[in-house]
Amino acid sequence: MRTARQYLAREIYRSTTVVLVALVGLFMFFALIEGLDKVGERLSLLNLFYLQALDLPNHLYELLPIGLLIGAVLALAGLAQRNELTILRASGVSGMKLLAALWLITIPLVLGAYILSEYITPAAELRGSESRLALLGRTDGGRLSSGYWFKESDASGGTRIINIHSLDGQGRVQGIILYEFRPDDSLQAYVQAKTGQFGQGRLNLQDLTETLVHPRPASALADARVPTTPVAEVRHLDERSIPTSLTPERLIARILTPERMAITDLLDYIQYLRNNHLQTDRQEVALWRKIAYPFTLLVMMTIAAPIGFMQTRRGGVGPKVFLGIILGVGFFMLNQLALNAGMLGDWPPWATALVPSLLGLCLALFALLAMEHRHPLALWWRQKRLESRPA
Repeated sequence: MRTARQYLAREIYRSTTVVLVALVGLFMFFALIEGLDKVGERLSLLNLFYLQALDLPNHLYELLPIGLLIGAVLALAGLAQRNELTILRASGVSGMKLLAALWLITIPLVLGAYILSEYITPAAELRGSESRLALLGRTDGGRLSSGYWFKESDASGGTRIINIHSLDGQGRVQGIILYEFRPDDSLQAYVQAKTGQFGQGRLNLQDLTETLVHPRPASALADARVPTTPVAEVRHLDERSIPTSLTPERLIARILTPERMAITDLLDYIQYLRNNHLQTDRQEVALWRKIAYPFTLLVMMTIAAPIGFMQTRRGGVGPKVFLGIILGVGFFMLNQLALNAGMLGDWPPWATALVPSLLGLCLALFALLAMEHRHPLALWWRQKRLESRPA
């Protein structure tokens, strides 16, 4: 069985590699065509190629499940067409044993996907975001037309809201606006700074204008007399240092899509959001989807098994590959539907991430067992077809 497993692994890895190269190349080609309209004075064609190369790990991570499904179907269908699977079955290897062998074959791909997800993709995404900030002055995720927004609590029990116009990478920021609120939610100070630097648990602002607001401005102006103390005081400072829970890593986490972050970074960012009473639904769903990603690869291999084991007397490999593509696209659409429905319906994050995979696994196992043990429904359908034929 070990020799057969090695042979199966070689065939599946080769087919999956060919499919992934074709899929990734196709997606990168369309992304390159879409990005040609951005080429100009700031972005050269060489820079565009560089940005597309940085997107390569992300494309590979997203397309690996579908590529594995199509590649496994292609390899298994070819083996079945050459009667090599029939020889294995005739030698006493059951369908479930073959499925266990396929799961063992998937383990190296799971390990590779983990390395890709936790190290390569976040690093490439980070580098790509910094490059887009430098070349285009913006990045794709997390930015509103007014810039980036952050909220945190200060040491006195109040709240601080930070608006940043642009991020330069490595914790450097430009165009900072701070709204500092007292514990009773009244405005305490309004600060504008041209540049700033995050690091060592502090935000160092340079060239800033600070407007201090009276604790009770309405009462100070209530008697229609000139107040003894100013309602607001404007000060110009060269530098000011503010303690903050934001770090360069959390700044980058704000501009990255949650699905492209490492699990450790996601956990840290979720904790930051919870500490500041912010929504964490999207990040928690992304965390569970990343945890369930290796399981998704096993599901893809399980779906490929009954398709590949089907007899090919009345058809070649083409119909099986087409069916594999349809199932792969259907599974992708089911995942997206579960994500959107889970966000709208406030489902538990684990259910949003795991329900499509569990549904696909159950259906694939049912189909495989029906083929293995000649399910009564299949036998009944075959009998009805025989009876309907003319004598």
